[in-house]
Amino acid sequence: MKRDYVCSTQRLTHYAAHPSRGRIALDAIGIAPKFRGTSVHDGYASYQGYCFTQACCNVHHLRELTFVEEELKQLWARKMKDLLVDMKAEVERAKALGQHALDVLVLARFLRRYEELLSEGYRANPPPPPPQKSEHAKRKPGRAKQTPARNLLDRLSGGKWAVLRFLHDFAVPFDNNQAERDLRMIKVQQKVSGCFRTEQGVAMFCRIRSYLSTLRKQGIELFSALEHTFLGYPVLPAFS
Repeated sequence: MKRDYVCSTQRLTHYAAHPSRGRIALDAIGIAPKFRGTSVHDGYASYQGYCFTQACCNVHHLRELTFVEEELKQLWARKMKDLLVDMKAEVERAKALGQHALDVLVLARFLRRYEELLSEGYRANPPPPPPQKSEHAKRKPGRAKQTPARNLLDRLSGGKWAVLRFLHDFAVPFDNNQAERDLRMIKVQQKVSGCFRTEQGVAMFCRIRSYLSTLRKQGIELFSALEHTFLGYPVLPAFS
């Protein structure tokens, strides 16, 4: 089974497929080990340890907070959602005014509110009791399983600066929707046509789609570019 990966910017797209979902795949694809900019991703542990600057997609957080609010009936989650959306709106307002950073007092107020809501969330989700060691157990009991709400709180707290990277650096987007949009066509292809039959087939598909997506982003006419490619004079997009 192959898993799909996409690395993209507003001008570049790279698709790849790999049997693994973790660090092995990212190393094999080769972009993550060499990238030195800021990567906005979905927060998987596989991304940790690389030299790029970490930033987390907050749309993923909004979805998880919605679950905690609606299914677990926890009010702090709705407040945190509102705060993240307010932060995004304030950054957009500042950008529209030509500013390159938030006012220090505004930033301090946001950060203080963020910490207050984390504290409120932790009060609503105390740590689970330690697992009891069975009389017949030969090994020490492992870590107690946490609730989804507390796991989310740990990510929002431990990864605070990655979560709020967009608040401090206006060049960093609030989410990774660019990559989600770029990946959508691949998912449609899988639903319509199913999986590929050969390693070579999926590799060729990823390379062709990467090329066409990049050309489209850079405003290059696709049919003309394909014609030149078939004639042996491929159109090379800009690489930045």
